Amino acid sequence: MLSLLLRNLFFTILQPGLAAGVIPYFILGTAVDQVLVQPWQGFRYVALTVFAIGFIMMIHCILRFVVEGKGTISPVDPTKRLVTHGLYRFSRNPMYVGVMLILIGEAMFFRSGSLWMYALIIFVALNIFILLHEEPRLRKVFGEEYERYCKNVSRWI
Repeated sequence: MLSLLLRNLFFTILQPGLAAGVIPYFILGTAVDQVLVQPWQGFRYVALTVFAIGFIMMIHCILRFVVEGKGTISPVDPTKRLVTHGLYRFSRNPMYVGVMLILIGEAMFFRSGSLWMYALIIFVALNIFILLHEEPRLRKVFGEEYERYCKNVSRWI
């Protein structure tokens, strides 16, 4: 169990950490320091709430992968069992929804057109990845169980 948690921590830092943390930080550049010293307005609290909801969703999904799926969030070390409980009862991709909420929260907080554009690019990339890699792999590995799941749960929300 500890090994699985450590592998998930590594892949969380590597994948969503890079996509929703490191890259946005570099996109923003010096704007991060400038915005953080300004007094907060109401929209920043809303943005922080959106970010927090996304972060909590992502953590919930990672823990689901450990406990229920017996695997990690990475395609190179995938789950051994299909994850269908928790937030996965409402969306086949709640972790990606969480990451998108993190990016939306960041774009709102920093009022950054560049981050909005980046979030759109990530959303398109996630859709392509899901359609071309993830769903075919899940169909192949989990077969009828995954087909039933797809009939009952939407891809996004």
